[in-house]
Amino acid sequence: MVELKKIDETNYVECLNLKASVADENFVDPVAWSLAEAWVLGKDSCPFAIYADGIMVGYVFMFALKENPQIINFLIDDRFQNMGYGAQAARLCVDFLVKTCDAQRISLPVDPDNIVAQKLWSKVGFSLTKDQESGYHYMRMNTMEAIA
Repeated sequence: MVELKKIDETNYVECLNLKASVADENFVDPVAWSLAEAWVLGKDSCPFAIYADGIMVGYVFMFALKENPQIINFLIDDRFQNMGYGAQAARLCVDFLVKTCDAQRISLPVDPDNIVAQKLWSKVGFSLTKDQESGYHYMRMNTMEAIA
């Protein structure tokens, strides 16, 4: 079973030790940077560890803003790639944002060269837009259409 758990004093060191080659390729921020960003940005920042059957397999950082909820940073440790955890965790992220801030539209930045991420998020129901910021393209999901 895949689940999201808040990052806290019991799991942050393990989270910092996650290894994902996508971070080396600059497709996502390193976990340490992302956790620091979440701490600085405050109350709407939601960093989570991704667990599968009690084992930490990844990390996600979301903004739970009612007017613009976003999935900012998402990675699965290299040891757990291609096991279906990414898609399951991505769906949990969507569920979290829908429940937490009544999200009707969710956005996420994706590197234009990160085809694997684009395929993952498309599979979950996101579509690539023409919007760009800081070299990233945005993908969006209209949750009302996805639920229907």
